[in-house]
Amino acid sequence: MSLSTEDRRARESRTPPVTTRAAGGAPAAKDMPLRHRLRRDRTLILMTLPAMVLLLVFAYVPLAGNVVAFQDYDPYIADNAFEAIAQSPWVGFEWFQQMVNDRLFWSALRNTLAIFLLQLTLFFPVPILLALFINSFVRPRVRAVAQAILYLPHFFSWVLVVTVFQQMFGGAGLIAQTLRERGHEGFDLMTDPGLFKFLITFEMIWKDAGWGVIVFLAALAAVSPDLYEASAMDGANRWRRMWHITLPALRPVVALLLVLQVGNALTVGFEQILLQRTAVGPGASEVLDTYVWNVGITNGGFSYAAAVGIIKGIFGLLLVLGANKVAHLMGEQGVYKK
Repeated sequence: MSLSTEDRRARESRTPPVTTRAAGGAPAAKDMPLRHRLRRDRTLILMTLPAMVLLLVFAYVPLAGNVVAFQDYDPYIADNAFEAIAQSPWVGFEWFQQMVNDRLFWSALRNTLAIFLLQLTLFFPVPILLALFINSFVRPRVRAVAQAILYLPHFFSWVLVVTVFQQMFGGAGLIAQTLRERGHEGFDLMTDPGLFKFLITFEMIWKDAGWGVIVFLAALAAVSPDLYEASAMDGANRWRRMWHITLPALRPVVALLLVLQVGNALTVGFEQILLQRTAVGPGASEVLDTYVWNVGITNGGFSYAAAVGIIKGIFGLLLVLGANKVAHLMGEQGVYKK
């Protein structure tokens, strides 16, 4: 017997709404109450709780100290830092105006950006090329040995890295002495201001390229060997397989690391540069991090250093957002999804 329109509407109104369920008949996570999700994930929450506490204490709580960038902060005006902040007079944006008119600040910014662009051009492709080269090894033992050799310098401190380069490329280093013994003129790369940017870039390549190799090899390990076998049966040579299988597998990792690298554009290695600053002079080696150190710690300009740090943080955030937007336009996820 057919139902009238009024009867059908009455029956539909009495029908309970359909609840989205995951596999196995369990309710989907978005339909579960918060207390149920907390009870379900309590083990994972407890595991991440120490990391969250450390991040809160050492990363977010110190952000409150940026208030001194708007004060004439004097740490000796009171017995502790909290009372000193409370008693320091407010000056508004005076330190930011001084930063804009400071010639040394702009010189440090130019050096920072120049070193970043050089490292992005020379350092960033090296781990990718090394990972592709190591991944082409047929024998797993040879691959493991090459990977360990490249990764070993990552555990060296910058003091040791600079010492090794000094012993190799310094005026009294091995290469300069060998050239003098054979009647040639020696050289000293460690004290040449014009080559300083290239020097620290190659030091960074030697020290940290192995870490990037580990990341890219992990991405390549997720590629199914069946894809290479199928492409080989279809007649694709080694270069075709690399272009159509290997490189697309690396694109998400490359996009993620590139976004993070761009976000650190104004952080180009404080300890590494500070160790070699005396040898080449501040004109070639002064970057924002060493500039903040000299102004804030050496000269006691805490408020001015905090103002420079705020501008650096805002600029880094904008770079991350911009680079991540470019990654989205390229079809990659980047640091976060849309």
